[in-house]
Amino acid sequence: MEADTDLDPLLANHEREVVLRVLSAASFLIFFAAYLVAPLIPSLGLEFHASAKTVGALVPAYLLPYGFSTLVYGPLSDRIGRKQLLLAMFAALILATLGASTAHSLTALMLWRIAAGLASGGIIPIALALLSDLFPYAQRGRAIGWIFGAIAGGSAFGSTLGAFLNPVIGWRMEFVLIALASAVNLIFAWRHRAFLEGRKNDHPPGLRAAIEGYISLLRNPRGQRGYSLIFFNAVFHSGVFSWLGVYFSRRYGLGDRGIGLALLGYGVPGMLLGPVIGHLADRVGRNIIIPIGLTISAIAGLALAPHLPLLGAALVTTALSLGFDMSHPLLAGLITSLDPKRVGGAMGLNAFFLFTGFGAGSLVFQLLLTPSLSRPLLVFAALEGCVALVGAILLRNERATTRSRSPA
Repeated sequence: MEADTDLDPLLANHEREVVLRVLSAASFLIFFAAYLVAPLIPSLGLEFHASAKTVGALVPAYLLPYGFSTLVYGPLSDRIGRKQLLLAMFAALILATLGASTAHSLTALMLWRIAAGLASGGIIPIALALLSDLFPYAQRGRAIGWIFGAIAGGSAFGSTLGAFLNPVIGWRMEFVLIALASAVNLIFAWRHRAFLEGRKNDHPPGLRAAIEGYISLLRNPRGQRGYSLIFFNAVFHSGVFSWLGVYFSRRYGLGDRGIGLALLGYGVPGMLLGPVIGHLADRVGRNIIIPIGLTISAIAGLALAPHLPLLGAALVTTALSLGFDMSHPLLAGLITSLDPKRVGGAMGLNAFFLFTGFGAGSLVFQLLLTPSLSRPLLVFAALEGCVALVGAILLRNERATTRSRSPA
């Protein structure tokens, strides 16, 4: 089955939509668990008697292993098929999430977060590769919009409910509930496992071929543009978001519930508008929508630097989320079209640059951290402004197309 031609007649539209819902649910739960931690940095610091900078290492402890592991999972999915890896990682993530709920020291929690990053590293890139197997390029924006809408929803509820519920049931019970929900999704995925198998290469690549494939993707001019923008956009967004809990705690004196409410809008634009943004990009072009999203992000970062009223800061946080929702999902859609024979590897590189950017952003922001947080916010806003300007130039040829195949 070719990604950009007619779909296998045995795979009806209804079955294709079932696959999309299963993958969206998994994406939601992964990011719920991922975004649960950052807003709790002040609270976890008190519980484990550690500084915010020390506890902040929990964020890259998850993101960096996630990013590096995708380099293995992407081509492996091209070799053995999507289904086997997805089901195995669904199960491994459940175990790692349950393990985090048992942690009674910062070291133990750190190790379980590393395990969770390694366990989940391939799920979303393989999901995106699978969607590229099932949806032609001209229709892929909507499907990828669902995935990133789920990611945005997980981000929104993880950052808000995660902080809000901590005083009520505790963060350990939150991890237990995430594991239970993931188990339900695994059962559903198992029942529909026949639909989780995408394209499998007749002659799967070995290690050398996989490395050569990565080199080929990185030599592709569109790949160079896309991966560069993905990395630096991730640096900005993770750097700012990872420390928003500390931002609202220091600047406004908020506790867990207050932080949760302040972050209420984060992820909501993508959750509500993800498919709409994807469809709009299919119609008017990524060359227009992506630079707008990058610009919105830069303006939001700049607006957070001065002391705003609390409501204003919360609204700017929502705009920050909108900027990400208008940029990264569409960049990921671009990556899926680089090479139909190496979609798994392409999405592995996508996740690698995304999550290493996430990890690097959190660490760099931490190095620039000041009591007021104004300096790192200004630096990161300037970075994103440059990314927006460069993105407008690099993406000028990514115009709308009604053809089923990707642009050359």
